[in-house]
Amino acid sequence: MTYTSQIPKRNVDNELTQQLFTRREIMPFNHDVLWRIERGIVRTATWSEEGVSITLGYWGVGDVIGYPLSKINPYQIECLTSVEVSILPPQIWSQEIKALFHHIQQTEQLLSLIHRKPISLRLWQFLLWLAQKFGRNLESGQLIDLHLTHQEMAEVLNTTRVTVTRLLQKFEAEGKLLRHKRNIILRYPEDQFTIV
Repeated sequence: MTYTSQIPKRNVDNELTQQLFTRREIMPFNHDVLWRIERGIVRTATWSEEGVSITLGYWGVGDVIGYPLSKINPYQIECLTSVEVSILPPQIWSQEIKALFHHIQQTEQLLSLIHRKPISLRLWQFLLWLAQKFGRNLESGQLIDLHLTHQEMAEVLNTTRVTVTRLLQKFEAEGKLLRHKRNIILRYPEDQFTIV
């Protein structure tokens, strides 16, 4: 399956209010607002009773996000890069049905892959998911254009940072990936960038 976060825009866009957020800023909580991401990447999250962060999803250009799509409390939207959004008032939500379906599909896909076993398959499928959603083609492979720490990957995949580090080193030794600055490049041919 191939997923893309590029959702077609409508003419109503010229009338929508735009808002800018900086990297690591938390977007304001609002029961009556959905946001469509025009530029940047965000993470939706909650946390457990012990204060442990739980990632609910990663979202990019064209994705629609916001508290009305969730029944989770607490709920927060953290900007992982600088972000530009369009504010979608309730009266136009019905015009965003494709983006809302896309949100559901992305959530279910992430949920299904974080339950894969063994953990090596779970991590590899997560990397493929990130490459499909935030990837850029390079001569050497597919660059995941989102920097996540080993700890952040471990939290998403319900494993330890040590396990993620060990498996990434193993994938690198096998030639499946290489490091470029703080990012990862998946080296398999493009036709193998599919999540099963």
